Amino acid sequence: MTERTIQIRIDDRVRLMSAVLSVTSWPEIEQARTRHRAHVHARNTTKYLLPYIKHPAVHTLQALLDQNTPLEAVFSYALSLSFPELTLAEPPAWVPRHWHEQLADFHYETALDDWWADEDDAWQRALEEMLRTVADTDVYTFFQPFVGQINEQFVLTPNICYPTDSEVGARLDSELVCIMPPRIAWGDNEPWPFDDDVGHLFRGALSEYGRLLMVAYLRQKTSEVAPLTGTPLPVSDGFRATHPTWSDQFTSLFVAGAVAIFLEQRVSPKEARAYMLMENKVHGMSILPGVVSVLKRYLSEHADGRYRELSDYLPNFAKHLRVAKRVTSL
Repeated sequence: MTERTIQIRIDDRVRLMSAVLSVTSWPEIEQARTRHRAHVHARNTTKYLLPYIKHPAVHTLQALLDQNTPLEAVFSYALSLSFPELTLAEPPAWVPRHWHEQLADFHYETALDDWWADEDDAWQRALEEMLRTVADTDVYTFFQPFVGQINEQFVLTPNICYPTDSEVGARLDSELVCIMPPRIAWGDNEPWPFDDDVGHLFRGALSEYGRLLMVAYLRQKTSEVAPLTGTPLPVSDGFRATHPTWSDQFTSLFVAGAVAIFLEQRVSPKEARAYMLMENKVHGMSILPGVVSVLKRYLSEHADGRYRELSDYLPNFAKHLRVAKRVTSL
């Protein structure tokens, strides 16, 4: 069987939406969250587009941000549009009327194609850095024991514009896309080159792919999951407050645990330990070593034929996690 790998590409629809985002309040929102220096292309894009800050496409995106519309929805919409026509037969109900026309006008009026051509060296460098690090990595085989056959193509898109501090995942008909910024540095230091921190690339990509895959898997297994929701998972009150449903809690635990296992297997145990320490420090996920232990147990018993798929194991997950939590805390 031929290995399936991640497709890495620059996408002008992502670049267009990122450019519009650069002249909304989003850059200030990021800085309020964590002070950092955006990529020079992102900063220069904002300067280049300042004359168009009152364009209708910008106003529409700003209104959506003010309504707390997730960036996942915004970029999923962008990736659903044709390019360069920017049309879509049946836009989602939440999309404001005529936004695609506004975006098309913004693209034309700002001469973004010329701007991207002027900035092409920076974009090509980002693409090459990604290609050097993850292009030949098979993550399909890694996820298959958890979610079964994966029909979608994994796509990784470098983004040196906005957002600069977080990945964005998007599910399309035939693709799972992760839009990835370079790792931010502290204070006024420039972001890291993509190939200087392979762990960052895998942490971001695997987190988004894992989340998209597990959300879809749990929806497919609604009848198997429903009886489990009455058994609380052994998570902290703080974690439960930010992840109120059983499915949200399980998905977040799974994603963090899967990323840690992948880093341990494909990068280094040291990288996996650093990731788990950071998850505990930033997100209070002290339970993560226990999650890793339980997921490894499932993988072992799945390989031995005890469990056909993850849904067969889920009734034992909470119980095994409680035990693992006690053991790993000793």
